[in-house]
Amino acid sequence: MLTSVEPVTLDQIRAARELLGPVIRRTPVIASRALSERCGSDVMLKCENLQRTGSFKPRGAYNRIANLSTGERSSGVVAASAGNHAQGVAWAASELGIESTVFMPTGAPLPKLVATKAYGATVNLTGHSIDDALVAARAFSKETGAVLIHPFDHADIVAGQGTVGLEILEQYSEVGTIVVPTGGGGLIAGIAAAVKAIRPEVRIVGVQAEQAAAWPRSLAEGHPIPLESMSTMADGIAVGRPGDVPFAHVENQVDAIVTVTEDALSRALLLCLERAKLIVEPAGAAAVAALISCSTEELGLTGDVCAVLSGGNIDPLLLTRVVNHGLRAAGRYLGVHVTIPDRPGGLVGLLGVVSDNGASVVDVVHSRTGGALELDEVEVFLTVETRGPEHRKDLLDALESSGYSVRLQN
Repeated sequence: MLTSVEPVTLDQIRAARELLGPVIRRTPVIASRALSERCGSDVMLKCENLQRTGSFKPRGAYNRIANLSTGERSSGVVAASAGNHAQGVAWAASELGIESTVFMPTGAPLPKLVATKAYGATVNLTGHSIDDALVAARAFSKETGAVLIHPFDHADIVAGQGTVGLEILEQYSEVGTIVVPTGGGGLIAGIAAAVKAIRPEVRIVGVQAEQAAAWPRSLAEGHPIPLESMSTMADGIAVGRPGDVPFAHVENQVDAIVTVTEDALSRALLLCLERAKLIVEPAGAAAVAALISCSTEELGLTGDVCAVLSGGNIDPLLLTRVVNHGLRAAGRYLGVHVTIPDRPGGLVGLLGVVSDNGASVVDVVHSRTGGALELDEVEVFLTVETRGPEHRKDLLDALESSGYSVRLQN
């Protein structure tokens, strides 16, 4: 257990709210009927995807930079981020008239890169992860004297993010459980520090991507432990090592950390888009992913639920891919390879089975060159819209019962 880190206090979070009041949006809390039906209790969404720069990050960034001394400001600030913290730092520094430099991984989404530059930062691409970019940012800070604005591991950052917790309590007094996307831990630590100080009975649950989950082992070992590798579409919470400042709060004030799959993340993004009419990035949808994929027992839900949508900055190209992935994961988008006779009417017969079963064909591709095909056979790749897992199964059964050789898309 870490004992050398001073916890962030409620007074610090309230001071951050006073500082942020004139410049940060009080984001809405909206009802989600779809999630309420799934969870058996009222579920509200805290829409930080509608915050300035598209995520919660400006809260901590502005609070940290605004608290710098005049001397510290003179050398500018530097940050490392895959995108959301970068935009938050660039915007906050610009608002305060301070020069900013940001190091981003080479694979950072283009819209986040462009937006960071538009907010006034000088951007340098380096490495393949946030951790690589952070190494470069620390070196730049040492060389130039620029103050490093860490994405999550500083009391001012945690206090700024904690203002989300104050708003939830004020906007949704009935809340019994708050579910929070979790990467380095700044957001969940701030929310926990604020909420537990006022209403200790409220349950706080963190959510990590299954393939980038540093918190479970770190908490089990009692100190932050870096991951050896990560692979997730949720770049905003792909952090290899929890922060020391957040760790103390998460260890003592967070009730559970759960993980979600890539399928759950894509289905959650699709649900937000279709049912809530909100554009949310994969990391921002992590709390929703937990509500649709984790059991009530695993989450330990008590009372009404608030899911934090932590960000909405997503590359349109990635959005298209994730939506398609989400449709497949939800059983509404089916790709199949079907072998049919290479004679007139062969394709018509196949499409007739699809039509008779109420599915809609999106795309058809013929191939006569498959290695396993006989001379009188053709392989057809069908992309089909279905109404859900049960309808998808019925269609596959109908194809097989009609004598077709069917192979699912990998």
